[in-house]
Amino acid sequence: MNKFVLIVLLATLTGMQLVSATEWVVRDAEIMGTTIHTEVWHEDIQIAQEAAQIVLQVMEDVNQSMSPYIETSELSLLNREAASRAVTVSDDLFSIISRSLYYSDITSGAFDVTYASVGYLYNFRQSVRPTKIQRMEQLAGVDFQHIELDKNNNGVHFLHPNVKIDLGGIAKGHAVDRAIDEAKALGIKNILVSAGGDTRIIGDRQGRPWVIGVRHPINKQRVIAKIPLADEALSTSGDYERYFDEDGVRYHHIIDPKTGDSARSVRAVTILGPFATDTDALSTSVFVLGPEKGMELVESLVEIEAIIVNQQGNLLYSSGLQNIE
Repeated sequence: MNKFVLIVLLATLTGMQLVSATEWVVRDAEIMGTTIHTEVWHEDIQIAQEAAQIVLQVMEDVNQSMSPYIETSELSLLNREAASRAVTVSDDLFSIISRSLYYSDITSGAFDVTYASVGYLYNFRQSVRPTKIQRMEQLAGVDFQHIELDKNNNGVHFLHPNVKIDLGGIAKGHAVDRAIDEAKALGIKNILVSAGGDTRIIGDRQGRPWVIGVRHPINKQRVIAKIPLADEALSTSGDYERYFDEDGVRYHHIIDPKTGDSARSVRAVTILGPFATDTDALSTSVFVLGPEKGMELVESLVEIEAIIVNQQGNLLYSSGLQNIE
């Protein structure tokens, strides 16, 4: 999902000595509508190469299953059929829909994959948006409680004819976590995997933490935070990647499920936590909730931290990040 631009700041910021490039396997690919980037280290370079390839394959597998833009994907089948019957889906898709409903519940619907019931009417590349009447007509389909799950049979049923779902607020983080798990199974202990703005790191960079710089959403020349990370995930959501401006109003992809319109309480959100699935969902959730309610949610969760850039460009930090630069 369109995010803060994340930059990995290494020797220039920390003074560390970088290891030889031959000791790290680096791979990039365009998958899931974004750049997938991975850096892997293992004492056996063939294992590192295998792990890097597995990362890209996992990303493609998730894309083929969960993309709403691929007609043959499981998600597309679900959107076509689930309003008329219960559709049996894979364990992976069932798991991520279940996790999505958990976040819908704890955010009182601020995170809601059924936002797509209205969201499909937007085309940000062509500056197309629904009229207010169109939004209101489709809004009845936006409610996570319209999704009925059958845990015994991996069944998914939509209880309203207008329901469509989009996993863009959680699928990339989920793919990152799956890729990390596959790499760890090969014995990898040092790896970075990034899918756009969803990043997870296992281990460190040869005795030093990775340092992630977060650029300001308004002033791209400014780094608002430099965060040393090891064994951590980080996700960001901003209003400046998939968007267009019309009559002084910005329309972007992060839709408030209550209105079917773009959420506008903040400009950007960064979330840190142990797993990318969670940080991905929470960056969207906090963006929709806004500064006060969003930060209240973050402070109520264990091992979760946040940086929020409000509409005025001011930075708000959760309690565990008060001392970062």
